[in-house]
Amino acid sequence: MKTPEPFKPAKLSVVIACFNEEQTLATCVDRVLAIQGEGLCVEIIVVDDCSRDRSAAIAEDLVRQHPEVRLLRHAKNQGKGAALRTGFHEATGDFVAVQDADLEYEPMDLTDLLGPLRSGKADVVFGSRFLGATPHRVLYFWHYLGNLFLTFLSNMFTDLNLSDMETCYKVFRRQVIQSIEIKENRFGFEPEVVAKVAQQRLRIYEMGISYSGRTYAEGKKIGWRDGVRALYCIFRYNAHQLPLPMQFLIYLLIGGTAAVINLITFVALMAAGVVLSSAAPIAFIVAAALNYLLCVNLLFYRKVRWNAFLELVFYAVVVVVAGGLDLAMTSLLHGTGMSPWLAKSVASSVGLIFNFVGRRFWVFSPKRP
Repeated sequence: MKTPEPFKPAKLSVVIACFNEEQTLATCVDRVLAIQGEGLCVEIIVVDDCSRDRSAAIAEDLVRQHPEVRLLRHAKNQGKGAALRTGFHEATGDFVAVQDADLEYEPMDLTDLLGPLRSGKADVVFGSRFLGATPHRVLYFWHYLGNLFLTFLSNMFTDLNLSDMETCYKVFRRQVIQSIEIKENRFGFEPEVVAKVAQQRLRIYEMGISYSGRTYAEGKKIGWRDGVRALYCIFRYNAHQLPLPMQFLIYLLIGGTAAVINLITFVALMAAGVVLSSAAPIAFIVAAALNYLLCVNLLFYRKVRWNAFLELVFYAVVVVVAGGLDLAMTSLLHGTGMSPWLAKSVASSVGLIFNFVGRRFWVFSPKRP
């Protein structure tokens, strides 16, 4: 069997986002330094995200002790994603890795993750906590289930088959990660960067890693709000590039939500004694406002097809036309003997299609600015 050729010398930039990690930061840096050898040198970039404990002072000591360590500081706490964004910008290595400061991940695993990158097979390598036979600390069932759900949903949108989208261990060719604009400031970084890597059609590998998760009593920071944000990010950073039928399905969710609000508002106004000719347009305006907010936050991008003023003009035209259609159809169907709520339901259903077509092809854009 042919002996594999040794890897060429390489430099790895390890970005450590740090917030109140005085108990573990020094040990983490020591473990990262220990992976050097066999042609691999490291650059450690500690980004202190305005820690309130001694993390920054400890990092300053590490800088004095080790020439491989650099310290960047945020004057205001911004979150993990913001800290990584700062570190990525300053990285100078051939490859760039994400490392948490809390010792949940074993830095020695980075040498394995670098294999496909150093051999030229991969552009990005993810470390999966759910692959392989390495040790894993057993902790929260609902976190595990939530992770599986978010990974499954992300895979549906990106057409990847990852087993652990939320993993911390992501290693990139430096040119790749520095070409990606990171917008998320907190843990939404994970689904955002996976979406943007997938859209670049890069060579992605995944390998098993060890994992020693910590409890909330031990300092774990991620919470249910971050899970909700991750769900939003999966839609925000993927939906715009999906095929038209998939976009319409998402719009059905958006439009369906607005239609339900439309119907509830209409029925409530009718019950309050408001005449149909007033109740229908009021309910429609409320639903249109909700529809707009959901569209620009989940599916489309603003100020791409038109400037801000023209976009508002064209959106108003679509809303007025749709509102007139909604009122005319509701009145017509009600005049044939159909109950008000059923007439409104039919009109709202037709409005779903009209609104999607108007927004998708005239007002907004699925393309990123």
